[in-house]
Amino acid sequence: MRILHTSDWHLGRSFHREGMLGHQAAYVDHLVDVVERERVDLVVVAGDIYDRALPHVDAVRLADETLARLAGSRAQVVLTSGNHDSAQRLGFSSRLIDAAGVFIRTDAGGVGTPVLLEDAHGQVAVYGIPYLDPDSVREPWGLAGRSHEAALTEAMRRINADKAGRNARSVVLAHAFVAGAQPSDSERDISVGGVSLVPTSVFDGVDYTALGHLHGRHTLTDTVRYSGSPLAYSFSEVNHRKGSWLVDLGADGVSTAEFIDAPVPRRLARIRGSLDDLLHDLTITEHEDAWVHATLTDSTRPLQAMDRLRERFPHTLVIAFEPIGGDRLRVPVARTQGRSDHAIALDFVAELRGTPATKAESALLQAAVDACCEDPDFDVLVSG
Repeated sequence: MRILHTSDWHLGRSFHREGMLGHQAAYVDHLVDVVERERVDLVVVAGDIYDRALPHVDAVRLADETLARLAGSRAQVVLTSGNHDSAQRLGFSSRLIDAAGVFIRTDAGGVGTPVLLEDAHGQVAVYGIPYLDPDSVREPWGLAGRSHEAALTEAMRRINADKAGRNARSVVLAHAFVAGAQPSDSERDISVGGVSLVPTSVFDGVDYTALGHLHGRHTLTDTVRYSGSPLAYSFSEVNHRKGSWLVDLGADGVSTAEFIDAPVPRRLARIRGSLDDLLHDLTITEHEDAWVHATLTDSTRPLQAMDRLRERFPHTLVIAFEPIGGDRLRVPVARTQGRSDHAIALDFVAELRGTPATKAESALLQAAVDACCEDPDFDVLVSG
C-alpha cells in the first residue's frame, strides 16, 4: 500500500497578514497531482485541517473542494482533527462521507475502531487519533494522570486491544508533540501543567505512525514521522523543507519512505544590519523577492524604516530592532507628575528612538491624546 502522509494544512491562515489561501489551493493541486502521479492508495492527514475552530467560509470552501477532489481520485483518505480544529464541526456528517472513501475521525471514543483497507498483502487497519485534550478525556477514560502522555497511552491501549484480534498491518494518525522533534514558532502551545511531550515508545508495535502538530518534518524512528506543514507559517521555519512523506507499506511493514517536496510560493529570508547596509549590500540581492524578516541594528531607530526597506525588498513583512550597544529590552520610564500627556509621549518617543518626534508626529500624538480624553475636565474631576 502506498501512503501519502500530510498534516497541518491550517486552511485560512495568514502569514504576517499575507493571505495564504491561494497558496494553500496551489498545494491542494500539487497533492492531487502526487496522488495520481505516484499511484497513491491512501492519503492520511494528521490534524489541523483548519487554522481555527470557526474557519472562514473561504477556508471551508477550499476544504470541501479538496475532499471532493480526493474522493474522486484513486486514493482513499483518512483524516483527523487537530488542536486548531473543532472536532464536532470537522466531523459533521462523517458517517455519510465514509461512503465516498473519505474517513474523517474526530471522536475520541472511536480511537479503537479502525478504517479497514485491503492491498495485495492483506488487511491494513488505519486508526485515527484526533487531538486529545487531557482535561476532556481524563474523567470519561478514568486516567490516573493529567497529561498528553496519559491520554495517548490510553488511546494506544485501546488500539492495541483491537489490533490483537486482527491479522493486519497497522497505521496510526496522531496529533501531538512527540519527544525528539523540534517545534517552531507557529504551533500553538498544547502543554498541560507544563507537560506536553509524549515518548515515541507509546507507538511501539505500529507499522507506521503519521504525526501532526509540529510544522517541521521529522523522522523520529523509521516508523514514526512528522510530515510538517506544507507551507511556512513563521520565520522560524526559514530552513524547513516543506512537503509530505510517500511511504510504501509492504507485507512486513514500511519498506521505503521518500519526502515529496511541496511548491514554495515565496522563499523566506532573515536579514540583519543597519538600514543603510541592508539597502546597499550586494551579497543579499538574492533575497529581494523573498518574504523578509529584517533586524535593524542602527543605534537609533531610522525614520520610515519599513517604507525605505520595501523599496529594495518589497515583500518585507517584519522589522525588529536590536541596536548595537543598546538595551532593546529597556522600557523608558518618564517623569509624569505635573506634565501633560502629550509631553510624556514626546519624551517616550525621543528616549526610545534616540531622536525627537517630528512636527507631524507631535501633532499626531496630540490628536491621539485628545481623542483619549474627550472631556478636558475629566482629570480634574477625578483628582478632585
